[in-house]
Amino acid sequence: MDAEQVELPLGPGALPEPAAPLAERLFALGLPAGTRVREHVNRTVMLSFTAGMLRIHRGYAWAPERVLRAIVRFLARGTRRADRAALRKEFLAFPVEQYAPPWTRERRRERPRPGDLGLLHRLERLHERLNTAHFSGTLAAVPFRISSRMRIRLGELALEVRTNRVLEIAVSRRHLRHGWAEVEETVLHEMVHQWQAETGRPVDHGPEFRRKAGEVGVVARAKRRVG
Repeated sequence: MDAEQVELPLGPGALPEPAAPLAERLFALGLPAGTRVREHVNRTVMLSFTAGMLRIHRGYAWAPERVLRAIVRFLARGTRRADRAALRKEFLAFPVEQYAPPWTRERRRERPRPGDLGLLHRLERLHERLNTAHFSGTLAAVPFRISSRMRIRLGELALEVRTNRVLEIAVSRRHLRHGWAEVEETVLHEMVHQWQAETGRPVDHGPEFRRKAGEVGVVARAKRRVG
């Protein structure tokens, strides 16, 4: 399928505001009423849908109707896996970052703390063991990061936008206080997402995620307060 040719902005201030708000356009194309829509400029995830909340890159506000229609169909229940793959390819081809670039203010890198290196090695060994036990060793090795900023999420899988390549798994530092048994469950949860990404499936919490999570024996839970 040929990518649609789009006219890119000429420089700062050269881009006019979209004709209508992104959420309004999505609802007009069939996004279910009541869906909460939150825009972002995250460079690793173009869109995600969890518990009635759609997080979507702000750059899609400038996308043509064909691209937004692909997003709505991708999110719709009952869309076939083969169709989802084609729809995902279609909306990822739109260069959102050229319409809504990331904020220029860089976040300060977290300083490692004493003991972090040992914890990271332990997480990597845990990933290797779970990979062998539940995925026949088919998943790629992945680096870990311990995050002090995660206050609700227990863990998070970061993906490269265009290729869906796994970049890292982050684990909340506060979550480490809950005990290693809970951390192991969180890592396994993120490994199910890794399995989705590496096998070309949508990375979400839909029926296929729940099936695989049940198969490996993990609760399909993504969030809790960790403060």
